[in-house]
Parts: sequence; C-alpha cells; structure tokens
Amino acid sequence: MTHLSPRPLHDGWTARAADGPAPAEIASAVVPAVVPGSIHVDLLAAGLIPDPFHGSNEQLLAWIGLVDWTYRTTFAWASDGAKRHDLVFDGIDTVATIRLNGDVIGEVANQHRSYRFDVASALREGENELEVAFRAPIPYANAESIRLGARPRPYGLPYEAIRKSACSFGWDWGIATYTSGLWKGVRLESWSDARLAEVRVAATPSGDGGRVSVDVRIERDGSDAAPLRVRASVSGPEQGATTTSTEVSVEVAAEVVGDDVHLDLDLEAVSRWWPVGYGDQPLYDVTVALDDAAGAALDDTARRVGFRTVVWDTTPDDAGTPFTLVVNDRPIFVKGVNWIPDDAIPVRVDRARYERRLRQGLEANLNLVRIWGGGLYESDDFYDLCDELGLLVWQDFLFACAAYPEEEPLRSEIIAEARENTVRLASHASLVLLNGNNENIWGFEDWGWKLRLDGKTWGASYYYELFPEIVAELAPHVPYTPGSPFSPETQWDAAAGVQTGPHPNDEQHGSMHLWEQWNRRDWLTYRDHRPRFVAEFGWQGPPAWTTLREALDDEPLTPESPGMLVHQKAMEGNHKLSSGLIPHFRQPEDMETWHWAMQLNQALAVGAALDHFRSHAPHTAGAIVWQLNDCWPVTSWAAIDGAERAKPLFHAMRNAFAPRVVTVQPRDGGVAAVLGNDTDDEWVGELRLRRLTFAGAELAADSQTVTVPARGSVTVGVPAALAEAGDAASELLVAQATGARGLWYFAEPRDSALTDPGLTLVTRATDGGTAVTIRAGALARDVTLLVDKVHPTAHAEEALITLLPGEEATVIVRHDVAADGPLDAGALSDPRVLRSANQLVVPR
Repeated sequence: MTHLSPRPLHDGWTARAADGPAPAEIASAVVPAVVPGSIHVDLLAAGLIPDPFHGSNEQLLAWIGLVDWTYRTTFAWASDGAKRHDLVFDGIDTVATIRLNGDVIGEVANQHRSYRFDVASALREGENELEVAFRAPIPYANAESIRLGARPRPYGLPYEAIRKSACSFGWDWGIATYTSGLWKGVRLESWSDARLAEVRVAATPSGDGGRVSVDVRIERDGSDAAPLRVRASVSGPEQGATTTSTEVSVEVAAEVVGDDVHLDLDLEAVSRWWPVGYGDQPLYDVTVALDDAAGAALDDTARRVGFRTVVWDTTPDDAGTPFTLVVNDRPIFVKGVNWIPDDAIPVRVDRARYERRLRQGLEANLNLVRIWGGGLYESDDFYDLCDELGLLVWQDFLFACAAYPEEEPLRSEIIAEARENTVRLASHASLVLLNGNNENIWGFEDWGWKLRLDGKTWGASYYYELFPEIVAELAPHVPYTPGSPFSPETQWDAAAGVQTGPHPNDEQHGSMHLWEQWNRRDWLTYRDHRPRFVAEFGWQGPPAWTTLREALDDEPLTPESPGMLVHQKAMEGNHKLSSGLIPHFRQPEDMETWHWAMQLNQALAVGAALDHFRSHAPHTAGAIVWQLNDCWPVTSWAAIDGAERAKPLFHAMRNAFAPRVVTVQPRDGGVAAVLGNDTDDEWVGELRLRRLTFAGAELAADSQTVTVPARGSVTVGVPAALAEAGDAASELLVAQATGARGLWYFAEPRDSALTDPGLTLVTRATDGGTAVTIRAGALARDVTLLVDKVHPTAHAEEALITLLPGEEATVIVRHDVAADGPLDAGALSDPRVLRSANQLVVPR
C-alpha cells in the first residue's frame, strides 16, 4: 500500500471579477493569481490597483470588498490506485463555493479553519478544472447580520456575523481591506486504508524525566477495517547536554482498536524548556506514523515539544485575586506585548518576517506575546519561532469587542475552528494560555450591550462553556481563561442572563485593561492603579518619519493633512494626542517637531506606566503593552511601525523591561527608589542617591549598600533632603546602582528650566554600522537619534538616553556599511535627527 501522497495545487490560477462594482478595466480582466495569496496581491501584481497603504488609496479601493471574485485553475490527474482523493484547503478567505469539473463539492464560510472534501467521484482522467467562487464579504456579513440579528460592536460593519479576521473590516489602527482569496495552501491528497485525521501531542515533565502523550484519531477509507498500527518516537537532548549531538530517544507502538489510539513515551531524563531569560529552550522531536498490517507506512506527521509546566496562579489573597504566571514552579514576571497581524494583507508575512519581528521583541526584553482576538491564528512558523526563542504565547480565540451570535450556522463553524486550532497549537512549548475573547465579557457589563441586545445571545456560552470544554478535552495541559480582562471569580448565570462575581475589569482581581488614560486622562494617572495584571494599555504615536514620507504625498504634510487623517484611525485621535501632550510639553508649531513630540510622549507614557507596574511586583504580576507591531503605516499604539521601523516607544519598553532597573516612584507622600532584579543572580551593590541642579551641582546625597534578591525587588525610601526640591524647575533626583539608573523630576518638562543641551557627537566605523558618541554640555533629556532621516534602513540600538552635564554615551547605529559607508557626523548632528526633550521646551 502506498503512503499518503499530497500534491500541491498552487500553479496556474487565475482570478476575475464575477459580480459587483469593479472598475471596467478590472471587470473585464482575467489576471494571474498567486496561491497562497489574495485578490489584493493579484491585482497589485497585475498593475490594476495602486498600493492600498499609500495616501488615500484605502478609500479608492473599498469596492474590492463588494465584488465577487472567481479563482480557477486546471490540473492533470491520473488514477494511482488510491481509494480516496481529498481536496484540502488549509485556509479560504472567506465565503466561497468550490466546484470541481462543474460539480459543487463544498460551501465554505470561515477563514479560521481548514476544509477537506472527498472528490474521488468528481475527478476525471486527464485535465480537471477547479473553481473557487468567492462571495463579497461586505454584503455577506450585512445579510448575515440581518438574519442573525444585529449585535453591538464599536465599528460600522458587522464583523461579528462572519468568521473572518475582524480587523480586516478596519480598526482604530487598521486599514479596511475586505480581501478575498486562497490565503493558505491547496492540495490533493491521495490515500488508501487510513490516514492520521488528528494527532494531539503533549509533553509533561516529572522530576528529572518526562512523558510525551500522543492521541491519534484515524480516518478510514470506507472499506473493510484493516489491521493498523501507530508508531511514535521522541528524541532530543539528554538532560544537561550542551549540544544536540547527545540525544535520548524512545519509540513505542500500539495496535489501533476502533479509530483512536493513545501512546505514552517515557523518558528517564529530560531538559526543561524555559522562557527567555530563565534558561534554555531544548526541544524534542516527536514523530507519529500509521502503518498497515505489513508494516508499510500509510501516513506520518511530526511535532516539536518542550518539557515544562504552566499554571496561572489565581489563589485569592488578602489583596484580591492574583494572576501570576508560573512556569516550572517559578513565578514569571510577564513582560509582554499584544500582537496584531503584521500585514493587513497577511499572506505577505513569511517566516523571515515573523523572525525579524520576534527578534525585535527579544531586543526589547520581552518574554510574552499575546495574539489578540480580532486578528488571526498565526501560521505554524510563528509558534515554531516562539518555541525556539523562548517567547511565551497567549492566544486569544478570535472574538473581539463585539457581541457574537450563538446561533447556527455560526456556532458550528466556531466549534470547528476552535477544535482545529486547539489541536494545532497545543503541542507548542511556548503556548501558556488560551483565552476566550478580547473585551467581550467587559463590554457586556459596561458598554450598553444589555439594553441593545434585548435578550439576544452575545457569546457567553462560547466563553464560559464551549471553549473550556474543548480545551479540557483536547488540551488539558493548556490553561484557559474566559476573556481579557477577566476576574477569576466572575461566572455566567445562563438562567438569569447575568455575570456574577467581581467586575471583569476589577484591578484587584485577575487581569485588567487600562484605557481611560489614553481616552480621557493624563498618563501620570497610571500611578493611581495597582492592578494584579495588566493585559492591555497603551498610548498613540506616529510612525517613523521616513515611513510617513514613504506612505504620504501630502504637501504640506501636517497632522491634519488629508493623507495623515486617512492614516489616523482612532476616534478623535489627534485631539487625544494633543490633550495628552499639553500637560507635559507645549504644542509644537511645525510638523517635524510635532512628530518628535508625539513619539516622545508615547514613549514617556508607556515607560512611566511600565516602571510603575514593575515597581509593584509581585503584587502586579506583569504588563502587556498595546501593541508591538503595525499592519500598515499608521499613527497607532505600536512600538514597531508598519515599515518595520522601531519607534522611541520600542526603546522605552526595552529600558523598562531590562533585567535590572532602578526607578523612582511615589510612595506614602514621598518618593522611593525601587530596584528590580529579573535575573537568577543576587544583585548586591551601592545605591547612590543625589539631588542635582540641571547644571550638575550636587545639592544633597546619600548612599547605602543594597541586596536585591534574584527575581525580586527592593524599595528604598528617599530621605526628605533628597526627595524635596529647593527649585522644582531646575532640579532632579538621580538614583544609581551598578548598571542601572533612575531619574525623578520635580516639574514637568514644560514647566522646567531645561536649556539647550549643547550636544556634540563624533562617529567611527564599527562592525555592521557606525558608533556615534554623543556628549552633553548641559542636562539633555531623552536624547534620541532619528537615524532613518539620514538613511532609511538605519536604526539606532539605543534611544531615550538622558545625559547629565559632561556625560557622554555611545550609540551603535546599524546600517549597510558596504553600501552606505560610515554615516556622516554632520548629518547625524542635524537637530532634526539628534533629538532631545529639551527641544520641546527651549524657545527656538
């Protein structure tokens, strides 16, 4: 008997508009189509549409989501003797009718799952025609919303009525694409006797050893049940091995009784998998094979696993209910970011792009990425990379900011996608949480939904019943929470139609989201909260200057010029940017200064919040910044913009999440120095406190020896002589320990006596870039090189550096030295490039 044979069907596709308001030149065109791909990719490649990310093109291309598109290809086929021939679609975006040789073989309506169709009866010897006819997503979603009943949501189009990435309909940071296409692979699988229909793999450590559990579900070809056997093997590094050449391996086999089989593989000694910063990430290869009675392989698959335990501790304490991540019995302070699709046309994101983004995350000292519920289940490459890099993954089920119908056919689609993706993701060592939704259980309480729902379903049975049942069945080793934010004691009383227990966004219980600061309050009020865990908070800022100029043709470019407004999706976004800036800096009067001010204020806001949250560890068990990445060039909350350039916020996160930090925090009517040590080594050294004038004169000083335990913190009260300023406008407090420094200002920058810092710099060539040494003649706050203005691909490894009078710092600027040569010191000295907070205070 032959092994299952997969044949990709990615060649020879064409696409055309079948119905809807396509422009005449497109309505009559048949264009080559890429699979995997999308209609945007195909129309761009054919030169039929402009770049949707550029200028105001988003509005010009909105018609795409109103058009039915038909994809076709042909392929030759000849019988190979196999009994089953399955047409497999790994991902279809989104509503389509599939025909093979004119016969309808399937109707689909879910981007978030795969589909398999037995097409043996429809195949022909010789040439076969395969057609996928897409229905326009906008009218389909609107029609389903009418049929299911309108539900509350924050945006106009009913994304809750269709199982398509919610943010593809637009978000407060995202372009609306409404794209269609075969966004994942298509293949013909031929097989006989049986195949591996579902394989679940879990690795569990026990003492020095560990167990790999394998659960297999078999699909047979419909003929008489033949004897079958499943084999499983695991191999990987021996405990304590420093290279992969020293391996242990185990193999077991079992006869298949019925359609299911369970195997356990026990290893006497394994190495534990750890989050980044806590240890190594050894991975073990698991192979699973299905054999016939003669021992011939019918099908096989592989997984990579890591041995670790994961618990989220929610044991009530005197302060409420914690939400503390514990890996291998060790509490982990979560340094996290929220993740959105990295491109609004997701098929353009490949493994290399994932790796660039995730490695940027490592540079920012992150240890967790939360995949937000309005986006996608990412490709296997994403989770594989997180396994390898030690980045923990919190995965939302794909529900966000809306009431979702619980009726058919939506419910069955949701069950199918939840089961499939739970199985697909559960073997990953990096996966530490499956979460029911984003903000929906909060929205039900606070956003006026109860009145507007008027008794209609809103998703409660998914979050409180369906998903936990699926996770318990298919991935009992993976923790589950019903939503974010959530309080562990909150429950759903289905009979009464109410949630019981603490409010879902109660800062004393579980996780919370903090958005009042951005929406209505100054960012200093983050310090009014002492949450147990922060799963979302953030502040807006524009993308890198070069990213703006590449995306916009506005002349003059202003915060309110037409293209800028298209690329500002937040309600009253520019108003909130200004309102959040004025308490700290004056409103800038030219565009480049506005750009720097808003980028800096974003970084200061998030940095101050992170310093505050971390200073309260372990009471506060972590913080997840909204957001790491962007999907196009836009003013947003991201630390890395849509052109992959890091913003100052990136460096604020890097600084706040550093292994060892010193910050100065308000405490009990005064201030205190808080030393945080997120390493495995005790931190012993001198803490030196100084109150200085902006000119550098020492007004008061104190020092003491401090011992900060591994993975711990120490709070040191600051004496009144240092904590109280004689002249608030011209003094600062410096708290310094080995390798870390924290600063405290007694007045906001706009009310301070900052002067021209007299910055000078020199450059020298270094491997992979240019070393730039910056010296300050006077106090220089938050010195940052906006090096993309000098060369568009250059980036500085450090930013937001505060220099006391006479101090200097060296920043490595990475760029293509072979192509660019050393960067010019004169260009880097340009005040448009060499930025500081002083520039936003000192009159020009």
